[in-house]
Amino acid sequence: MKLVVLITAQVEDGLDVALTWQEAGAPGVTIVRAHGLHALQQELRHGDVELPRMISSMAAAMAAILDNMEARNHMLLSLVDDPLVDTLIEATSAVLGDLTDPNHGILFVVPIERAIGVRDHRTT
Repeated sequence: MKLVVLITAQVEDGLDVALTWQEAGAPGVTIVRAHGLHALQQELRHGDVELPRMISSMAAAMAAILDNMEARNHMLLSLVDDPLVDTLIEATSAVLGDLTDPNHGILFVVPIERAIGVRDHRTT
């Protein structure tokens, strides 16, 4: 089994990719709203984000900022059998374009030795 992970700033297209993965046979797709640290730092530097007035720690400040920010990225995860990996990569490129072009996304595949509790949500 493999874990296919896609991180993309193309939020609307990210949802389309998730649906495409499902149609291609992915038993399940998890979508996580994500924030890149670099983008957050740029927004803070430019004054685009307002810091909370009462800060107990930098971690608390970052959590408050993230709670009030619009998600700029989506991370898609799907645990699939090996033969489906290339299909998901092709489906992703069909929606987002060439992933080697800047700002289209990053996709990587992680080998999974064991997975417990995996269910095919297409059959329920």
